[in-house]
Order: sequence, then C-alpha cells, then structure tokens
Amino acid sequence: MDVDKLFEERIRELIDWRGERLTQLRKIVEAAAPNAQLVWKWGSPVRMQNGLLLSLGSFSDHVKVHFFKGASVPDKNNLFNAGLEAKLTRGIDIYKNDSVDEKSLINLIKEAVNYNTK
Repeated sequence: MDVDKLFEERIRELIDWRGERLTQLRKIVEAAAPNAQLVWKWGSPVRMQNGLLLSLGSFSDHVKVHFFKGASVPDKNNLFNAGLEAKLTRGIDIYKNDSVDEKSLINLIKEAVNYNTK
C-alpha cells in the first residue's frame, strides 16, 4: 500500500483529537522539510532526509514527534519534553489541550534537517 494512504488510514482510525493533531503535525513537517521522504517503518510514518529524521506517533493519551538525532539538534525554544535522558533521540509529547508553537517546531525540524545534512 502507498505510504501516504497508510498515513491517511492511520489518521482516519483516530476519531478524536489525535487525528486532527497528526494532520496538523503532518502539514508542519511538510512545510519545514519538503524534501524529506515519507516512509513507513515500525508501524509509523517516518520522514527521512540524509538518514532518519523524525516520526509521528499516536498513543492512547498523546501524540509524539520523535526526532531520531534530537540530542544533537539545538532546541532553542525548549520544545523537547520526552526522552531527555536518551543518548541520541528526543521527543515532543503533545496532549489533548496542549498548543503547538508551529513556528518554533518548523525551526526545530529545519535544525534537524541541517544536522542530517552535515
């Protein structure tokens, strides 16, 4: 099955706020990293650009933006709030009533792309 269709199917399965939030995050990622390839790995949509970049995931009470090399990416606006003890990765857990600072997230994704490009 086409990766875009798998992602759309995942969003449709989430009949609550998580589907809407994943749609929002997908648009943010596409704006920040238009050249990143969408692949399906580990049951999730993953973006790759010069290696693993990030994934979007849904859980029972939150959605996550997972940065595969987040520990090396400058987080000027302190968006990372998950996996802070990990050696390589970092994440952003977003709960139902959380707001998303789209501009800061776009900048963080661009930093991740820059890191992967080095």
